[in-house]
Amino acid sequence: MFTGIIQATATIAALQDRDGMRSFTLAFPPGFCQDLAIGASVSVDGVCLTVTELVSGTAAAFDVMLQSLNITTLGRYAQGSTVNVERAAKEGAEIGGHPLSGHVDFCTTLTDVLLTDTNCKLRFAIPEAFRKYIFAKGYIAINGASLTVSEVNRQEGWFEVWLIPETRRATTFGQIQAGDTVNIEIERSTQVVVDTVRETVAESLGKLQPLLEALLKEKGLSLDDFVGVPQLPK
Repeated sequence: MFTGIIQATATIAALQDRDGMRSFTLAFPPGFCQDLAIGASVSVDGVCLTVTELVSGTAAAFDVMLQSLNITTLGRYAQGSTVNVERAAKEGAEIGGHPLSGHVDFCTTLTDVLLTDTNCKLRFAIPEAFRKYIFAKGYIAINGASLTVSEVNRQEGWFEVWLIPETRRATTFGQIQAGDTVNIEIERSTQVVVDTVRETVAESLGKLQPLLEALLKEKGLSLDDFVGVPQLPK
């Protein structure tokens, strides 16, 4: 499990393609690899990877299967790319963000960046299948970082987050640009609540559900607008 609090950024020092697999060597800042062992888990831009080799006191190797390369951004990186990293949380550790599994749900595109003197607003596209799980003031993980959704428009298919200067400094978001692709992990408890409520509504309304959805659509609404999702304490 991970907390979504990025501990450092790492550089892809080397990569090697093999049959159905790619091996990454990541160079970490001093201290990150202390007590790191083969078999340990590290979140790399939100993807849970396993240490396969301790290359040095500041570098480790990871193997990534073809499926993970295809469904995450890891298949697009080159030597010299920078990534967000977090060690697996220890038992009893403080959850400063929200619990993450390191299993990416989808990749999406950064469509717009608005910079001010003190903040940075990022807008991301949402694939239609996942729009029902994203709520304003809810949690979402972007490249492994736990962030709060500031605004969402399900009909147009986008959500926004705001970044304070410290977040941009401590992560790769300081260099992110419109058109870049990121890894997204939706908040698991939200997904469970939404799916449970939708199944309950479907069972209760039966044949009336399509009619109700059509009436709501005429008003620019959907059943998702009436799903209350409890917030987990940060």
